Amino acid sequence: MIDAHHHLWQYSPEEYPWIPLGSALADHFLLEQLHQVTTQAGVSGTVVVQARQTIAETQWLLSLAAKSPVIRGVVGWLPLRDEGIAALLDHFQHESALKGLRHVLQEEEDAFFQCPDFHRGLAALAQTHLRYDLLVFERQLDIATTMIDQHPELPIIIDHIAKPEIHRGRISERWKKGMQEIAKRDHVIGVKLSGMVTEVRDEEICEETLRAYAEETIAIFGTHRVMVGTDWPVALLRLSSYQQWIDFLRHFLDRLTPDEQQAILSDNAVRCYSL
Repeated sequence: MIDAHHHLWQYSPEEYPWIPLGSALADHFLLEQLHQVTTQAGVSGTVVVQARQTIAETQWLLSLAAKSPVIRGVVGWLPLRDEGIAALLDHFQHESALKGLRHVLQEEEDAFFQCPDFHRGLAALAQTHLRYDLLVFERQLDIATTMIDQHPELPIIIDHIAKPEIHRGRISERWKKGMQEIAKRDHVIGVKLSGMVTEVRDEEICEETLRAYAEETIAIFGTHRVMVGTDWPVALLRLSSYQQWIDFLRHFLDRLTPDEQQAILSDNAVRCYSL
């Protein structure tokens, strides 16, 4: 199994103001912890994803990947709006562990999606071998689709199935329509079954509702584009352990053929990120 989405950090409240004080996330999550949980869960490789929008964190994640037998790739952050982004990309794309970039679009206003400086950066990114991880809420799917339509040469991977508003026993129609539309784009090369538990609006997590979202995602994108991720340690806001989400994922996929399961659990991530 490839965990195509997790984070690492050396916690401080100043550097991670988005982490709730006193929560399960307000702690260090480093290589030692990663190696422990992945070994226990039978995960053979991972993609670590940025949690801070700084060049320094991208460099740090690359240094960890160089030390780890588990980390196969890094999705970092670079200032895509910067006038010097082309030179930065030219430098960083030669880092073999760097597989893609991400900007936290879920925190941006709609106007940001059409910012000329940002589009200049996306156009420069499209000239490299790197991918772009798309992090949005379901309410942003329409404007995100318009944005990526301007960059048909840029490979896009959707994080956390575009963060639907998850309510027990039903599928969000806005999410479903938005995902059906964005799935028509050939350069949307992947979507991650990850980050779902933190979007559950109910007090208790309904596993069958999460299964329904997983199955709907597979129906929309096909077994050749879906991959799995844990969003660890963020998922610990709603789960007791890394292993719990791994068990959920295996349960969600148990109705598929062995080849389809292999594609979603491993092969698609390897292909999409060139791991």
